[in-house]
Amino acid sequence: MATFVITPPERASVAVSGSSERFPVRRIFCVGRNYAAHAREMGNDPDREPPFFFGKPADAVVDSGTTIPYPPLTQDLHHEIELVVAVGRGGSDIDVANALDHVWGYGVGIDFTRRDLQDVAKKMGRPWDWAKGFDLSAPCGPLVPASEVGHPAKGRIWLAVNGETRQQGDLTELIWSIPEVIAVCSQSVELKAGDLIYSGTPAGVGAVKSGDRITGGVDGVGEIDITIGAAR
Repeated sequence: MATFVITPPERASVAVSGSSERFPVRRIFCVGRNYAAHAREMGNDPDREPPFFFGKPADAVVDSGTTIPYPPLTQDLHHEIELVVAVGRGGSDIDVANALDHVWGYGVGIDFTRRDLQDVAKKMGRPWDWAKGFDLSAPCGPLVPASEVGHPAKGRIWLAVNGETRQQGDLTELIWSIPEVIAVCSQSVELKAGDLIYSGTPAGVGAVKSGDRITGGVDGVGEIDITIGAAR
C-alpha cells in the first residue's frame, strides 16, 4: 500500500437518492452550448458548432441543501441548470449505440460561472478555468440509478431564483443527445467510473447574489436547492 508525505485529501463524492452510500467523483466534464436557445443568447450559432467540453475539479461538487459563499474575483455570478450523467463503466471511443450502457445514473446540477471572468477570457483567447473551475462551482443533487429512472431523453428542466422561474426547457432540446455526448467525450479522453458529465443548460442564465435561494430540477430525475451566502 502506498504511503504519502501528506494526508491525502478526502475523496469528492455525490449523494445517492434513498441511500447512505455515495458516488465517488473522479473528473467532471461539462458540455458547452448544448441547447440551441442558450447558444443563441450567448451569441453563437448552434447549427455550426460541434460539441466542446471544459472541466471542473472533482472537489467543486457540493451537495444540495448547502449554503455556498459568493465566490471571489467576480461581480457577475451566473447560474446554469443541467442534467448530470454519472458514468459507471469507462471506455474509449465508445459507440453511440452502446453509450448508455456506461451510465450509472443521473442527477441535477448547477454549473456556476463567473461570467465577467469568462467574458474577459473569451476576448483575450484565454482558457475558461478561472471562470468555471472555482471552489464549490458544481453543486449536484442526489444521483438516481439508471436502473430506477431509466435514461431520460425528454422532460422539463428548470431553475428558479427565490421562487421566480428563470430557466425552463426540455431535454428534447439538447443539440447533442446524452449518448452522443458520451461518445464524443470518449474520443478525446478515456472515461472511467466516477466521471460526471454536465450536459448543458437551457436559455435564461443570469446573475445571482448573496442571499438568493436557487432551486431547480429535471422531471423524473430530481431537484436541487442551493443558497448563496455572503462573500468569503
